[in-house]
Amino acid sequence: MSRQHSRKGTVAEAYLAALADRGVAYVFANAGTDFAPIIEALLAASESNRAFPKFITVPHENVAVAMAHGYYRMTGQPAAVMVHVQVGTANALCGMMNAARDQVPLLLASGRTPNTETGDAGSRSIPIHWPQDNFDQGGIVREYVKWDYELRAGQSADDIVGRALDVAMSHPRGPVYLTLPREVLGAEAELPPPDRSLRRPGTPAVAPPADAMEEIADMVAAADRPLILAGGTGFGAELGALAERFALPVAHVIEPSLPSDHPMNLGFQVPRFLADADLVLVLDCMVPWIPKVYAPAEEAKVIHLGTDPLYGRLPVRGFRADRVVAGATKIALGMLGDALEPRMEGQEDRIAARARAVAGLRAEVASARSAQMEKAAGERPMSVAWVTKCLNEAKAEDAIVVNELGISADMLDLADPSCLMPSSQAGGLGFALGGALGAKLAAPERDVICCVGDGSYMFGNPTPAHFVGRAENLPTLTMVINNSQWFAVKRAALAMYPEGRAAAANKLPLVDLEPSPDFEKTIEACGGYGERVEDPGELPAAIRRGLDAVHEGRQALLNVIASAGGR
Repeated sequence: MSRQHSRKGTVAEAYLAALADRGVAYVFANAGTDFAPIIEALLAASESNRAFPKFITVPHENVAVAMAHGYYRMTGQPAAVMVHVQVGTANALCGMMNAARDQVPLLLASGRTPNTETGDAGSRSIPIHWPQDNFDQGGIVREYVKWDYELRAGQSADDIVGRALDVAMSHPRGPVYLTLPREVLGAEAELPPPDRSLRRPGTPAVAPPADAMEEIADMVAAADRPLILAGGTGFGAELGALAERFALPVAHVIEPSLPSDHPMNLGFQVPRFLADADLVLVLDCMVPWIPKVYAPAEEAKVIHLGTDPLYGRLPVRGFRADRVVAGATKIALGMLGDALEPRMEGQEDRIAARARAVAGLRAEVASARSAQMEKAAGERPMSVAWVTKCLNEAKAEDAIVVNELGISADMLDLADPSCLMPSSQAGGLGFALGGALGAKLAAPERDVICCVGDGSYMFGNPTPAHFVGRAENLPTLTMVINNSQWFAVKRAALAMYPEGRAAAANKLPLVDLEPSPDFEKTIEACGGYGERVEDPGELPAAIRRGLDAVHEGRQALLNVIASAGGR
C-alpha cells in the first residue's frame, strides 16, 4: 500500500473501500443497530473522493440475497449483502442455500451484537444486544458457505475482504460469510489509497488434463448415438460450435446452454432421449437424471465433466460414471473440439446422417409442442402451455424470463441462454422476485418478466420486493400463474402413492391455497399496475398492457388464474 496517499478513517470505511476496490458495485442491505459505523462511513464518503459501493435498502434478507444471485447471473460479478446480526442471517439462509447449490459467489456480511458491555463507543447500549448474542453466529450458515470468519480488532479489513472474495470467486464458486462486530467497525483504521490497482478476485479457471480430454475424444468419436446433457451456462458458444460441427445433440437439464433455434438443441426432454444414447456426456449437471425413474442404457458410456463434477458438498450422489474429469467446462469443450477434429476426419457422411436424425427429432418435438399449445387455446382455466404461448408472442427477443414454478421452460422461445433464469436447484422458494430485480439492475435496457406460481410468489416477500422495484426504478412484469394450490406437493403425493388414498381423494390435505389473495392489489399498493386475468382470450392483451406499464417505468403484475396442471 502506498502510505503517502493513505489517510485515517474507520474500519467501516476501510471495509467499504475494500469492496469497491475489488469491483463490488452493490450492497443489498437490511440494516439494524449494528450498522451505525456503516452509516457514518457512507456519509463520510460523500465528503471525500472515495468511491464506495452503492447501498440498496431491501426490507427482507431473502430478497436481498436473491438480488445478488440474479445480478451475478447476468454480469458474472459478485455483489455483497449486509444484514442485521443473527436474525438477519437467519432470514438470509434460504437464499444462501440457493446460492450455494447454484455456485453463485456473493459476500454475505452481517453485523454482530457488540462483544463488550462497556468501555467502547460501540458497546452494548440497548436491551436487545444481550439476547442477540451467539456463541457461534457463523454456524447458522456454515454448511452453505465456502468460508466464514469474524473480523477482529486490529485486523486489516482490506486483507479479510480480499480473502473472502478470493474464496468466493475461485472455482467451484460460492457464497462466503463475514461477521462484523460494531466496536470493530467503529475503530480507527488506515484507509488504502483511492487509486490503487488490484487483481481480480479468485483464481483463474483450470483446464482439465490433456490426456483425459484425448480419452474422452476417443469415446465420443466411437459413439453412434451420443447425447450431451448440459446443466449450466457460461459455455454456450463453445458448446454450440462443438455440437454443430460434429452433430452432437444437446438436452438441457436445468437451464439452457444453447438458443432454442440451435440445430442440436433438443430442449429439456432428457427422459425422452436418454435411454437411446450409447454415450452420455454430462456437463456441469448436479442431477442429470433420476435413477429410479429414468437413466442411461446399461451399455452406454457415461462421462461427467465440469468444474466440480463430483459435487463434493452433496452428502449422497451416486450417478453412474465411466469417466469423471474436473476442469473448466468452457476450456474443456474447446479442447474436445480440437481433439475430435482429426478423429472425425473423413467421416462427414456419418456426421451429416446424425445431423439429419437430430433434425427429425427436433421436428417431432416442435410438432408436439405446437399441438399442445393449440389445444390449450380453448382451455379454461388457462393452462401453462397457453400462458407460455402468449408470452412467446408478446415478449421481446432479448427479454429475460425469471421462472420459478411458473411456466414450462421447454416451451419458451429463447434467442440466447441468458434469456432464461430458472429458480435454484436447491428449491428454496422465493427466489424469483428478488432474482428478477437483480437481473433488471444488471440489464436495465432489457425487459425482465418474472413468472411464478402463487405459492412461490408468497414465499418471495412481495411487498419488500415491490418496494425495491419502485424505490430503485427497476420495473419488471410479474406473472403469477395462480392455480390456488401447492401443485408440487400434490404431484409428489400422487407419484409416491399412485394407487393410494391420495389418488382416490377429491381433495388432498396441505395442498390447497384457497381462498387465493388478490395478488394484483399488492402491486397496486406499491404504485404499480395490477390486473386479474381469467379469460384465456384476454391474456395476450393483458401481457401487452403489463409490458406497456413497464416501458412507462412502472412495475406490473398479472394474476393469471390457471388450471391445476403441472409445470
